[in-house]
Amino acid sequence: MPKARAAELKLLNAALSLIREKGFSATTVDDVCARAGVTKGAFFHYFATKDALGVAAAEHWSAVTGELFERAPYHDPKDPLDRVLAYIEFRRALLRGEIPEFTCVVGTMVQETYGEHPEIRDACAASIFGHAGTLTNDIADAMKSHGIAGGWTAESLATHTQAVLQGAFILAKAQNDVAVAIESVDHLKRYVELLFSNAPKNSGPTHRRTKRTRKTSPRP
Repeated sequence: MPKARAAELKLLNAALSLIREKGFSATTVDDVCARAGVTKGAFFHYFATKDALGVAAAEHWSAVTGELFERAPYHDPKDPLDRVLAYIEFRRALLRGEIPEFTCVVGTMVQETYGEHPEIRDACAASIFGHAGTLTNDIADAMKSHGIAGGWTAESLATHTQAVLQGAFILAKAQNDVAVAIESVDHLKRYVELLFSNAPKNSGPTHRRTKRTRKTSPRP
């Protein structure tokens, strides 16, 4: 890796860790440079402003976590509902360690920046909703195989999973305890199971699967 690119990545990774620990507003350019071990001159070579760093940090978060989710084992089950439930289990398994180790960078940033920093807000939204979009095809296939139609959509359920997860992070911070986040994710799994429990699977030919596309995005 070129030395210049290595410095940029150090700054981005430092920003991710600091935002998780302190939030975006409390993180200063000096903090990021000190954590990354680079000069302020190097910082401003890559980022004209702190807001520019915020946008880049959201995009970097999407790329890094997107790779994690792309390789995750929840894609393996043949049944689409099993894949959705395995995704939730995977998210539960990630709830370990100290709070800054499992909370979401873009979820943290958007709460602080949505009103005054629209470019950061939009970058965070792209990350969160982009990740939700990676679940939509599996949910749609599960709806088809269970004969579910009307009342709600695959897109809305995919978005709801992220609402629960982001809310779980907030509750963990509020109580300084991961247990409340784990309980919320357990309730999410039960909710999804109940959505599909009253609808029998179609007995006819297997529905043609829609092509799944996995977008690069984060742990919302």
